[in-house]
Amino acid sequence: MKDFLEKQGKCILAMLIFGTIGIFVRILAMPSSVIALVRGFVGVLFLFLVLLLKGQKVDFDAIRKNFLWIFVSGAFIGFNWILLFEAYRYTTVAVATLCYYMAPVIVILLSPIVQGERLTAKKMFCTLVALCGMICISGVAEGGSDKAEGAWNLIGIGLGLGAALLYAAVILINKKIEGVSGYDRTLSQIGIAALVLLPYTLFTCDFRTIVWKPESVFLLGVVGVVHTGIAYALYFEAVEKLPVQTTAIYSYIDPVTAVFLSVVLLNENLGILGMVGMIFILGAAFLNDR
Repeated sequence: MKDFLEKQGKCILAMLIFGTIGIFVRILAMPSSVIALVRGFVGVLFLFLVLLLKGQKVDFDAIRKNFLWIFVSGAFIGFNWILLFEAYRYTTVAVATLCYYMAPVIVILLSPIVQGERLTAKKMFCTLVALCGMICISGVAEGGSDKAEGAWNLIGIGLGLGAALLYAAVILINKKIEGVSGYDRTLSQIGIAALVLLPYTLFTCDFRTIVWKPESVFLLGVVGVVHTGIAYALYFEAVEKLPVQTTAIYSYIDPVTAVFLSVVLLNENLGILGMVGMIFILGAAFLNDR
């Protein structure tokens, strides 16, 4: 019982950490590709170090057998990070996070095409509810006089949905990966994400314009070590003994934390319609998990 409660605590802590990443990225004055690149390299080094300290080995044979799918999903994860981090800059952390949580709904829509699954009445209902939630948080229903702000918000929503689409693709691809533990899969995917982002960042980013302030370097380190290495290590230690349903429920701590902190720390007010949209999106995802 004590071990079970400890695992729950680690899972909750991991979700709380994941929920704060938007705040850090928002105040970090660095290109999104650089943040994603550093997150990948620092994160994979930390996770590999954890394996060494635990005396465990990476199952390279299993990874090699599934390399194609692992490579594609790893590349998707890297660009998924970039799109999400850009979304934080164009719209509020709360809206970007809620857009990102459309991933389960996108999985529902893609599953009949990719996996031949039947689109049940329950899944269709969840999809419609989530789409109504998207309309609420987009601000379209409210109109608004500031066209420039509205345009930036829509760009952020588009970037957030793009990140959700890539993450949904990763979820579907992971179902095709067989015989690889969750830890090994994540370790290899994050490593590939870093390797794929390296040439992309070198060709698209002008490093001469980046100001490497001590606080920026510190925040980069936090995103890499805490939000990637420590958070993933805690999560995988927890899910080893927790029921899938429990971890699915705890995953909603992440977006709720992000929305709460965006309001408290960044003074980003969702408004009444935005709150309704949040309830619709998270409620639809939760109902689908059930």
